Amino acid sequence: MKKLRAANFILLTGFLLVNACGMTSNESTPTSETVSATSTPPPPTQTTAPPPTFTASPTATPIPHPLSIDAMRARDYPGSDVVIETTLDPGVNYNRYIVSYLSEGLKIYALMTVPNGEKPAEGWPVVIFNHGYIPPDVYVTTERYVAYVDLIARNGYIVFRSDYRGHGNSEGNALGGYSRPDYTVDILNAVASMKRYPDADPNRIGMWGHSMGGYITLRSMVITKDIKAGVIWAGVVGSYPDLLYNWRRGTGASPDSSPRPGSWRITLVEQYGSPESNPEFWNSISSNSYLADVSGPIQLHHGTNDTDVPLLFSENLFFQMLDAQQYVELYKYEGDNHNISNYFSTAMQRTIEFFDRYLK
Repeated sequence: MKKLRAANFILLTGFLLVNACGMTSNESTPTSETVSATSTPPPPTQTTAPPPTFTASPTATPIPHPLSIDAMRARDYPGSDVVIETTLDPGVNYNRYIVSYLSEGLKIYALMTVPNGEKPAEGWPVVIFNHGYIPPDVYVTTERYVAYVDLIARNGYIVFRSDYRGHGNSEGNALGGYSRPDYTVDILNAVASMKRYPDADPNRIGMWGHSMGGYITLRSMVITKDIKAGVIWAGVVGSYPDLLYNWRRGTGASPDSSPRPGSWRITLVEQYGSPESNPEFWNSISSNSYLADVSGPIQLHHGTNDTDVPLLFSENLFFQMLDAQQYVELYKYEGDNHNISNYFSTAMQRTIEFFDRYLK
């Protein structure tokens, strides 16, 4: 059994059967699920895949790569005032807007919700919402993730869903989330912009991310201390060596002995060598190497039948967080897919309860 360093990080490994209820109309209605989560019961036995091997602390390099965590920490993220561009039809108990802010001089658009009612004295808590990969040429600000945003918004949060550069009407080029720091820079400027927003509480900012948005969430939480809690669904949260060897879209976990030709993977290997020959570089760009500095607790959700992002990424991150003595929860949904469609309502309820616990 893997020894844990603190009692409050014990993993509950017994299968927990939960009746699923309150599903949306386009979801199936399963009768049970298998979940794992942190808790404080007596220590159980555990038979889960071990952490990956590429987690050693990185060493500084004379000229850090722009993707390196040290380089990103050294940058400024001033954000800007949030400008309301368009007022949309309101939600049940909140207003909706298309807004804009600045990131590296680019005008970035976003969907923002603001609760109705009397604002708390310190301002409303905020959830920065990081969407997963959507082809930029078909991306529309008001489409996709509608139910996700709605459920968080109606529970008393400002929700801020950025259109990364090159998406929708946002300026700049969409050059990818994993080979360049651009999208993470846009989100860190979104955080700074929300800290300036009059109706927001700058001390109660959380972050939600799906898939690629999970990668951005984890990355943001080891770069800045401004994010008090994070929730990640089906996140691309493996180390860069894992992204290099153990991930192919559409196949989930698919270990390979070499990176896919023609991709950012092969470009980085050609420039910096393999993880085996140059572990310092690969650790320097991996958020997983900096989990001792993560800014707050993290809740992970992943379907066991996810064919887009390996479940192993979330499982490994869970154990890496424990090794770093950080609070983490992991929920696994038996037979569910990349969007956790079958257990959507249950996962959203847990998400909101988690944010309520750490942001309210």
